Amino acid sequence: MKIGIEIHQRIDSHKLFCNCPSALNEGEPDLKATRRLHTVYSELGEVDLASKKEFEKDRVFEYLAYENCDCLVELDEEPPHELNRHALGIALEIALHLKCKPVDEIHVMRKIIIDGSNTSGFQRTAIIALDGKLESSKGTVRITQISIEEESAGIVENISGKSVFRLDRLGMPLIEITTDPDIKDGEHLLEVAEKIGMIMRATGKVARGLGTIRQDLNVSTEGGARVEIKGAQDLKMLSVLAQEEVKRQKELIKIMMEVKKRVGGRDNAKASGGVVQRKFVNLTKIFANTQAKLIKTGISIGGSGAVIGLVLPHHAGIIGREIQPNRRYGTELSDYAKSAGVKGIIHSDEDMAKYGISSVENEGVRKTLGMKSDDAFVLVVADAKTAEKALENVCMRAEMDAVPNETRRANPDGTTSYMRPLPGKARMYPETDIPPIQVTKELIKTVEAGKGDTLEQKKEKLLKMLNPEMAEKMLKSRNLKLFERLVDEFGAEPMLVANTIENTLVSLRREGVELNNVENTLSELFVLYAKGKFVKAAIPEILKLVAKGASVESAIKDGKLERIAGEELKRIAAENGHDIQKIMQKYRLNVDAADLHKLKKK
Repeated sequence: MKIGIEIHQRIDSHKLFCNCPSALNEGEPDLKATRRLHTVYSELGEVDLASKKEFEKDRVFEYLAYENCDCLVELDEEPPHELNRHALGIALEIALHLKCKPVDEIHVMRKIIIDGSNTSGFQRTAIIALDGKLESSKGTVRITQISIEEESAGIVENISGKSVFRLDRLGMPLIEITTDPDIKDGEHLLEVAEKIGMIMRATGKVARGLGTIRQDLNVSTEGGARVEIKGAQDLKMLSVLAQEEVKRQKELIKIMMEVKKRVGGRDNAKASGGVVQRKFVNLTKIFANTQAKLIKTGISIGGSGAVIGLVLPHHAGIIGREIQPNRRYGTELSDYAKSAGVKGIIHSDEDMAKYGISSVENEGVRKTLGMKSDDAFVLVVADAKTAEKALENVCMRAEMDAVPNETRRANPDGTTSYMRPLPGKARMYPETDIPPIQVTKELIKTVEAGKGDTLEQKKEKLLKMLNPEMAEKMLKSRNLKLFERLVDEFGAEPMLVANTIENTLVSLRREGVELNNVENTLSELFVLYAKGKFVKAAIPEILKLVAKGASVESAIKDGKLERIAGEELKRIAAENGHDIQKIMQKYRLNVDAADLHKLKKK
């Protein structure tokens, strides 16, 4: 097994090629635009295969734009502005932390992508550093390159023949970190991803929250192929994705060997015109009175629906073979068919009864197609032209005599689905609207001066303030920068701050209590705590009231959570015979036990 990883992290800055803020919008769009995208030739006159396959889907794209965070750049009605130097500085800082060598000159390139995720039909990207390294428990992992690029538009929905995207996300700055295939297994993969993530978060200059980071994996196994798995967001699923991909490839190799054995070898298959004969047969008449709902609905839509069939020679029992949990070889064929715009396929290794297909209809299909006992069939229900296009894709996939190099989508359960072929060099060409940027010694000196502590230095500092368990937790936390600010600027107790951020807030969220502005709330909270306005035990109750709209100060007052001290505390202590346990049971949210111990000692 060989594994490499690409990590895409959103940078905390305005958009990369305009001055619009990097903000997501929850309201109704101010503008809608509709586009069609087509592939273009590279400088060498080549067409990228992945782009060609996307173009063949013939989709319409609708874009939702928002006045407060989009401009004509996002709509591709205005040339890009100068590259965001603030975002570039942050990306270079992270590159230096990963011991990469900055390039002498940054050239922005256009990467052809016509899946609708960019209004222009390409994504702008630029390599900024090369040849870095990351030390891990299983050896050095080489960092191939670091790039800065623009985020894609956010998908809203895919409906028949049309995809809808939001433009608020489009253009946000991303740093892309790519490793060599030096990762040895799933456990190592998780370690590398976590460490790179911690290095980026430790700068305090990357965006936080759901969707701000994602990982793409490059996985291959002996006898298999390099497969890119896109869109992994859950770190815990990375090892599962890698392991399941290896399993998928091994099962596909077994299937190809089985088909080859049945055919009598590759040469025999070629001599007879290939494993699959591209003979598409219209079987609609067989289903004229069908009770199969899927087929009945499909052939009645617009009067142009048809059932088109194809024989897969020597594939009986193979299409239904499992290659990943709840995914079979037939699922692979179906994914290829779907790329032509159909909803899926029906194949002979399935239980026909689940579709409502009768035994008479099943036999009619087999007889009309002229099938032999070890043959299988594939059916597609759509208009005849689309169905034949889908079956052409099925033929192409079934005839492959090697595991294909391709881009696959990460599924939540750790399996993957086919998206498109792997892109090639033809997808890249220079961006002519943005001049090159010189990476001068002065620029690197400026970045060096502001890059802050290394991950190791931060860990050392945390261990001086917190116990080892909390220090490790804080080092991995998305709230590390907030912790540092609260401790450094307000002089708050480190352990109390860490416990509030990592434990109290998490517990409150589980109860459905969510703060609108965590940073401002905690800043006000710890300023008042330093002034002795309340005790530690009152923090959860104060935050609950703040979540309902109160300020921290009013929450303390209205919730009767003020700290009891001085003469009032002496009176309470005397009335209760200085019984600390008894007093704390009554006044836990108002009295600090340490104050009682001091008073009792006096």
